[in-house]
Amino acid sequence: MIPGPRNLITDVPGLLVGNAQDDVLKSGATVLTAAHPFTASVQVMGGAPGTRETDLLAPDKSVAKVDALVLSGGSAYGLDACSGVMEALRARGRGFRIAEAVIPIVPGAILFDLLNGGDKDWIENPYRGLGRAAFEAASEDFGIGTAGAGTGALTAMLKGGLGSASFVLDDGTTVGALVAANPMGSVTTPGDRYFWAAGFEVDGEFGGLGPDPACGLGRVLESRKMQTMLEQAGDAAQDRANTTIAIVATDADLTKAQCLRVATAAHDGIGRATVPAHSPGDGDLVFAVSTGARAMARPERDLTRIGHAAALGLSRAIARAVHAARPAPGDLLPCWSQAGR
Repeated sequence: MIPGPRNLITDVPGLLVGNAQDDVLKSGATVLTAAHPFTASVQVMGGAPGTRETDLLAPDKSVAKVDALVLSGGSAYGLDACSGVMEALRARGRGFRIAEAVIPIVPGAILFDLLNGGDKDWIENPYRGLGRAAFEAASEDFGIGTAGAGTGALTAMLKGGLGSASFVLDDGTTVGALVAANPMGSVTTPGDRYFWAAGFEVDGEFGGLGPDPACGLGRVLESRKMQTMLEQAGDAAQDRANTTIAIVATDADLTKAQCLRVATAAHDGIGRATVPAHSPGDGDLVFAVSTGARAMARPERDLTRIGHAAALGLSRAIARAVHAARPAPGDLLPCWSQAGR
């Protein structure tokens, strides 16, 4: 397996990603779409998810394909980013048709960034506009780090962000990952220098420092974010002010049930890159997407390799998100580039 030419989820042919953000708000939205509807499913393993239309993605539900997926900041307010994407799709005549009715299918997931130092004193919910702007910006190239849904993300110790990575398998199948990393846990080991995901790094894509040489790691769970949330809003806020939301994708021809299996396997990538993961206060969620362009020669074996690549790619994407984050006025936490040097 080697990274694709962009090392982004858009190395999967046909996929497009758009970002929109408001630096004063310290939040934003990210949209994944394509020229044609695609198969998708989802696996939720965090205890505090925020979602829209995800029930449709279960293998036994009737809707076979979707038009776009949305990752957004804003907690429950951010779910309205999906409405903006629906408006843009409808304007293009895209969606599920029932007689004269056109209904774009746009599942989404949100992370909590309402207490990150940004100005949240809006009159009108800004996320519908951010969702539409992100959709309109969709292309093969997009920014990572402090961008889109990762604009206001925070990890336990450092700024989080938006990350992406890809692999091209030996048979030519492409697998990509896209993530907005805002976990309760840390993405770096104590000292903020080394990434938990270092063992999966390719070509120095997040600093090239290698694994932390220390042993016995993970026994102490420090959190600058938790301390900040406690100071701002007390116990109730800090318990739920988290979430890692992600999309993994492939051009292999998968059913909804097979997409669910890939989404489940990809959660290993969160667990390898974030300590701890899947907590009661995280809404950890992974969508899995298939464009259906490539037939699988040996479905069971190929599905195993796709799930494995998705997990590795997601770990890399999480580390890349934090590595690429950049400082901005009013930040509550330092960036990786500022800490542990």
